[in-house]
Amino acid sequence: MGVIDMFLADGNSTMVAVLVFLAAGTLAFSVMAVIRVQGSVKRRAANIGRVGDVDGAGGSRSLRHSSLKAAQRVIEHTTRHYNSGANEETKVLRRRMIMAGIYDGHAVAYFFLGRTVLAVGLTTLAFFLLPVEHASPQHWLFTAAAGLVGYLGPSLYIDKRIKTRKQEHQTGFPDFMDLLVVCADAGLSMEASLDRVGRELGDSYPSLTANLHMACLEIRAGRTMSEALEHLGDRLGIEEARQFSTLIQQSAELGSSITDALRVYSDDMRHKRLSRAEEKAYSLPAKLSVPMMLCIFPVLFVVILLPVFVRLYLGNY
Repeated sequence: MGVIDMFLADGNSTMVAVLVFLAAGTLAFSVMAVIRVQGSVKRRAANIGRVGDVDGAGGSRSLRHSSLKAAQRVIEHTTRHYNSGANEETKVLRRRMIMAGIYDGHAVAYFFLGRTVLAVGLTTLAFFLLPVEHASPQHWLFTAAAGLVGYLGPSLYIDKRIKTRKQEHQTGFPDFMDLLVVCADAGLSMEASLDRVGRELGDSYPSLTANLHMACLEIRAGRTMSEALEHLGDRLGIEEARQFSTLIQQSAELGSSITDALRVYSDDMRHKRLSRAEEKAYSLPAKLSVPMMLCIFPVLFVVILLPVFVRLYLGNY
């Protein structure tokens, strides 16, 4: 009992000592963490610009540096090969890349390298890892299917991105035309209107905004308005943008009022968007008929006919 009374008597001092110890330990660990982070930042800053230094730690002799150099040489060789060919397939693929929002100069090389790696890699994995007896028809069928998926995967990904961006462009183009009419009525030039509308639509339609910004940069670089809008239509990939480019070109050639032409075209865009919404609404009953036939009608038949079947089976009739 004497020890317990002594401990209770010194309880306050013990608690104070524990709190002081915890505070000192927390402070020490915090200072150590700050010093460690600062040291790491200084080391990274000191290594900037030394990637190609032969005498640095690792340097050009390191495995990572050699791998990066080899990959870069492969990409450059592939890019030169497909750029020098300049066949129709390469041009179409580059156009699809631009429509998908991939503007890198090595995009075509990345596409072909990715397709090759995926096809070979998935085929190899399927050949060694499939839980099917080797050399059987099912094994070869699944292996060929895996290779086909790897070969077609990048192309399907590009098509998916193009479809998503086209939907965004079609949805945002009427809003773009309405804001363009407002800017034209306010007295802004076409280039200033494009720049202003692009900044206004940045949060709602980022892809459309990026393409409008590129069109403004092309105009500032020396291209004519007609050429910049024609390239804008090719990048957006929708018919409304190409018609808009033709409208501006014809208005400039004929000397008619661009504001009136934009107002009429904006009304047309609004009616088209309303027509697309009505078309989707009218097609909804036809689309719902299939899930109703597959999911609802069988349940109704079971609920209605099951009591009759049970009574017939039990002989109650």
